[in-house]
Amino acid sequence: MIIDTGERELPPVLCLHSLFLDPRAFDDLISAGAGRFRFIAPEFLGQGSRTDAATSTVTMDACADDVLGLVDQLGVKRLSIVAQSMGGDVAIRIAARRPALVERLVLMGSSARSEPADQWQRFDAFVQDIERDGFTGEIVDIVKSILFAQTALADPDHHLIHDVWTKRLQDLSPNLAHAARGVVERTDAVELLSAIAAETLVISGMQDHARPPEWSDEMFTRIPRAELWRLKPAGHSPMIEVPEVVVPAVLQFLDRARAGTTA
Repeated sequence: MIIDTGERELPPVLCLHSLFLDPRAFDDLISAGAGRFRFIAPEFLGQGSRTDAATSTVTMDACADDVLGLVDQLGVKRLSIVAQSMGGDVAIRIAARRPALVERLVLMGSSARSEPADQWQRFDAFVQDIERDGFTGEIVDIVKSILFAQTALADPDHHLIHDVWTKRLQDLSPNLAHAARGVVERTDAVELLSAIAAETLVISGMQDHARPPEWSDEMFTRIPRAELWRLKPAGHSPMIEVPEVVVPAVLQFLDRARAGTTA
């Protein structure tokens, strides 16, 4: 699956999804930004329809290479990136490696750190469970507790989480373990942050336990042209949890490039 709205005359925005999610995580953004931007949202190697293409651990550098190959194939010379969680791991590497390519960068539920040792051990055991058992009800519940804030999970009217994404998580393949292992084993990228030239918006959910707020603070501090936005009602996936707040803010940030203004 790749979403490409295809308008070559519009500023391109590359949307990079989280582990366990897919390009449809950006549906609200793409709908709201129609006619203003060209949206390109690929699937990562080892995930979605590309799950069986991976037979070993998929590193963040391999994902960056893969995405840059797509960008070059499309002939895009300048773009903005909106990234969530693992998508941020990849976006940081792209923006540091090719600073002239990336005009604006939005990082949500992201960080530049490697996984701490205690979390690494827990998550590695969890990945083994996925590889052995697949996405059982228990595993899906754990994934949801990682992806979404407790306040969102406790809201019975949040049908996008309880109905739509729960069903999509249940349909995931055990072979996603190769991609998941790449996330948990990711190398530290903190030293890359100072090389990012893009105007950057860091969105931090205050209920994010997977990538806690202090990790976002680090990106804000080290990226030269960054601003930080904290959200009390959000966790790891702000654009799904509170789209009515996040989508307009992201589009407003991206619109500054269209207007030729700076943060």
